[in-house]
Amino acid sequence: MWPIDESARDETAGDRIARLLAQHPLIDGHNDLPDALRALHGGAVSPDDLEKFALDQRQPLTRTDLPRLAAGRVGGQFWSVFVPDDLPPAAVVVRTLQQIDLVYTLHRRFPGRLELVTTADGVEAAFRAGRIAGLLGAEGGHSICDSLAVLRMLGELGVRYLTLTHNQNVAWADSATDTPRLGGLNDFGREVVAEMNRIGMLVDLSHVADTTMRDALAVTTKPVIFSHSSARALCGHPRNVPDDVLARLPGNGGVCMVTFVPAFLSAERWAWTRNPQGPPPPVTVEQVADHVEHVREVAGIEHVGIGGDFDGCDDAPAGLDDVSGYPRLFGELAARRWSDAELAALAGGNVLRVLRSSEAGQSQPNRARHSVSSAFSRTPRA
Repeated sequence: MWPIDESARDETAGDRIARLLAQHPLIDGHNDLPDALRALHGGAVSPDDLEKFALDQRQPLTRTDLPRLAAGRVGGQFWSVFVPDDLPPAAVVVRTLQQIDLVYTLHRRFPGRLELVTTADGVEAAFRAGRIAGLLGAEGGHSICDSLAVLRMLGELGVRYLTLTHNQNVAWADSATDTPRLGGLNDFGREVVAEMNRIGMLVDLSHVADTTMRDALAVTTKPVIFSHSSARALCGHPRNVPDDVLARLPGNGGVCMVTFVPAFLSAERWAWTRNPQGPPPPVTVEQVADHVEHVREVAGIEHVGIGGDFDGCDDAPAGLDDVSGYPRLFGELAARRWSDAELAALAGGNVLRVLRSSEAGQSQPNRARHSVSSAFSRTPRA
């Protein structure tokens, strides 16, 4: 445990968290607002739909909007450009591009509040300017349709991480929630990881099978992330990370971003989802903090972050009902005697370090462009 900051002793707990998150960007690893918007509009989102979606006002049908992001002290957000993994290949590519365009459009609409970036420096510059830094993450290797060329083009468009699978296997990697076929990564899967390392795209191991986690860690030369996963030791859901994998993060440099999905946090809730009898067992902020502390204990303070998965699941822990709730989690950890330095590392310091490591030596010249928003600032005609 790092020493308590003596300057914080006279502050209230709420003031301390507000001060800390005003000084250090809180970067969340996974938010599914783009997919939620598609669902709200019947599967297709037009420019007119986005004009009608007042992100700058509280929205009753989503857990994410600008007022609540501000209340949650969010400084950076990875937006998932998820598409279903049961679509034909051509439709997958088109839908992925549509989701990227949706995120671009949202950022264009609110240039004073949001800035789409690609680098750690870009995150910090947006934060200093009072804007929320947006980053892109592609949720599932099916989005590249078994093509390294598609992977590279997603990188050119600013996608900063690729989750190797979603809920189903891909031809080159096993998923945590599908019947194993490969025993991890095959040769092409290892090529995908190597190419991601080369172009500076983060390897995201949420959703993948344990064998895929271990194979990817054996191949990668850059830190990995788990954009939205919790600790298997506390809840046996296959989407969580086993301790032997967490224990390898110090050697790799990666980060496990603890998620808020109730079935990933509580063994009782996970059992209920498989046999729903009666009301669902409640899940609390304290249980999220337990997972954060477990990752810290096994992997170390430099290897834990936050990946809420808001608007990607139907429920959330009490007190973390939407993106305004992050200070409650930080308050709980502060009550457990976390230091300012530890809380800053959790909030975003660890993720910024991983981003910088992925950028080092990368072979994609457009990655030097810190802000996607400035590079694509013109409003499209239609």
